[in-house]
Amino acid sequence: MKKTILHIIDNLGRGGAETMLVTVVKQLQEYNNIIVTLSPENDFGTDLQCDGLYCLDMRTPLQAPLAAVKLRGLIKKHAVSIVHSHLFWSTIVARLGVPRNVTLVTTIHAFVASSIEYKPWHMRLAERLTYLYKKSTIIAVAQGALDEYFSFINVKPYKASHLYTFVNPDVFRQTDNKNDDATFRVVTVGNLKEQKNHQFLLEAFQHLKGRNVSLDIYGKGPLQHSLQQMIDEQQLNVTLKGQVSNIQEEVGKYDLFVMSSTYEGFALSVLEAMALGMPLLLSDIVSFKEQCADTAMYYTAADPADFGQKLLQLKHNGPLLQSMGNACKARVLKHFTLHQHMSGLRNIYAASHSSKQQPVWLPGFAK
Repeated sequence: MKKTILHIIDNLGRGGAETMLVTVVKQLQEYNNIIVTLSPENDFGTDLQCDGLYCLDMRTPLQAPLAAVKLRGLIKKHAVSIVHSHLFWSTIVARLGVPRNVTLVTTIHAFVASSIEYKPWHMRLAERLTYLYKKSTIIAVAQGALDEYFSFINVKPYKASHLYTFVNPDVFRQTDNKNDDATFRVVTVGNLKEQKNHQFLLEAFQHLKGRNVSLDIYGKGPLQHSLQQMIDEQQLNVTLKGQVSNIQEEVGKYDLFVMSSTYEGFALSVLEAMALGMPLLLSDIVSFKEQCADTAMYYTAADPADFGQKLLQLKHNGPLLQSMGNACKARVLKHFTLHQHMSGLRNIYAASHSSKQQPVWLPGFAK
């Protein structure tokens, strides 16, 4: 008889953590898979394949204890063996609601010290106390994020591993479909929220007027109106493209992929661009450097002049663009495929059932 995994996440809006979860669940055919969300948003439609979908309808953080009670009922109803939580509030609810005899696995998707979500002292306290209350197997999407997590909340690890986010190279395949256009076409992908720092890109493009350079931004979010207002007022060669379901068909048409995030965990949109053989110009944050190593070019964060200088350097060096794109593609195939991720995740699920109580660095992804 199949064991049952219950996956809990804040919602199913189309972001990196949510996309990863939906893809992983399709691969876990040896388990029954139940998905639980805190709120009802779902941008995946028929792409979502699971054996049950529930919403706990948690509208405010004060309802976390009630959501935990509801979660415990679902665990009992479906005889769940493993609960896998993603993102802050879903993890809090899981730690409160998962019985002691049920394994809890938690994925940390960000470098928590720089994450806006963890800045308030009470959020850090909630993370620490609930971890001590229900020790879970921690998976971080990068080695740096794993080290930082335990240092930041000041606890000793129980069981922990880093397991890189992935891209499916069968979906994101490099093609020769660049537009034959004199304009140097730049693209970025990410939700329109503070973390992604799109305002920086708009400021940088104020200094690129007359340089025959354009920027398209794919994504949606709360900053859409303010970004559009800035684009209109400054008459920038920038277009907000909204959210699309066929991003793998769009990104490869551009000349350069950029990202200006102030922090990330392990950016899925960057991995997708790498798989498409796109050259990358990225902010010089720790996670991007672990993810891309020397295959990308980095600019000094919050320095529009440095961004513009390096963009123009790439614009006028076709061979460099080509070699960077090839290096990105090779790095993805070596380190960040779906097959590699699933192999590691299955190892972690198997090892998480161990009764050992001392710190354990799980197989295949040792510290």
